Amino acid sequence: MGAAPPSIPLAHEDRAILELESATIVGHTCKVVVLGAQAPDVDALRASISERLAHTPLLTRRLGGTPDAPAWVADDAFDAAHHVVADRAGAPLDAAGLRGAVARLFAQRLDRARPLWRIDALPLADGGAALVWRIHHALADGTAAMRYAKALLWDAADPAGEAAATGSAPVAAAPGSTPVAGPPGSGPPPTAAPRHAQVVHAADDARRRAHLARFLARELPHAGPHSPFDGRVGTTREVAFATVPLAPLHDAAKALAGATLNDAVLTVVGGGLRRWLEQHHGRLGRVRVKVPVSLHHAGDDAGNRDSFFAVTVPLGEEDPAARLRDVHAATQVRKEDHDAETLDALLRELARVSPRLERFVERVEAGPRAFALNVSNVPGPREPVAVLGAPVLAMHSLAEIGERHALRVAVVSLAGTLCFGLCADPAIVHDVETIASGTEAEAAALIAAASR
Repeated sequence: MGAAPPSIPLAHEDRAILELESATIVGHTCKVVVLGAQAPDVDALRASISERLAHTPLLTRRLGGTPDAPAWVADDAFDAAHHVVADRAGAPLDAAGLRGAVARLFAQRLDRARPLWRIDALPLADGGAALVWRIHHALADGTAAMRYAKALLWDAADPAGEAAATGSAPVAAAPGSTPVAGPPGSGPPPTAAPRHAQVVHAADDARRRAHLARFLARELPHAGPHSPFDGRVGTTREVAFATVPLAPLHDAAKALAGATLNDAVLTVVGGGLRRWLEQHHGRLGRVRVKVPVSLHHAGDDAGNRDSFFAVTVPLGEEDPAARLRDVHAATQVRKEDHDAETLDALLRELARVSPRLERFVERVEAGPRAFALNVSNVPGPREPVAVLGAPVLAMHSLAEIGERHALRVAVVSLAGTLCFGLCADPAIVHDVETIASGTEAEAAALIAAASR
């Protein structure tokens, strides 16, 4: 009998995510994959996934180690039957029934005695099926989850393509996100003659201090209106979905403001929030939004590698084109100054010199004054995909809310469509369907404005 595979210590980012889980906060993300007719039964799906798990070995490991040094350890009793399951007794679901079933599943915790993922196959009233794939965020962020989906689910021409998806293929940043690069001053110093070395160093040092000062001024919490999403969250969840055509929204953003697709995403989500707030809370002048930025690079196999910046979205602005221009101006500054990379470097340096100060900064950045809402955007398959011959009609991503942040929006692209997933605590943010439908309406308005 061969030796047991060595354990894999959790990375710093993975441990931080694991520590966020609490009595009211689950630690997983979720992909809702909607399949059309001829969806495979659970036995065929389980058999296919079992054959392909060799391409994602981390998914056969469970949480182990010690509280001070958690690690991924081999699960000698791994059985795919515990991870790919079907609701055989349940009646086929319509759209509302699917949202309710997904919300109930999302609120359930993954079994820490087993590898931290599970796919529930649910029958749909139209003859298709929905695969509700929960995977712990300590195992994968949005970008890594897309690698796993390609390796395990999507029909592939050959296994080599699947292997490439697990780490050897380039990983794109979210549309419109900041490209991976070090903050100004982080690279090698400029070449200069020896007699100018001190002058060059002083100028570079002053530039870096000014850059950091601007970054802190933007990122430190700002006083503002109380967020309607600020409250003590419970254990119940409500979800909603929206879909928007990708190319028309991208082209509209570029035509109206020279803006990116990610700017348009923030703009239309802001419009959806505006419509919801008018019905339930009156008007809110602005909302500060946390925007995750992928720092994955080509060839990495990290489960979590991202940072973020925060921008203010003007909800009092009714015109979506004017709102887009404001959002684009704000994100442009943060991209040009590499705010996401600066924050990542700052926290890593603090972890090295003062873990207590690092934890303090992380708590400040996680508070409701730092941001009211998290909106993430991850690229998915550019071309249509299928699962054992059944076409994937939609794929919505859901991310867990946080304490005092009772609403979360996640976006993933699929073959020319942007799929929005909204997750909320209904005791604080009820009727998230209004936000979802409002987001679709705002996208249509922005596209129409560009056509005029």
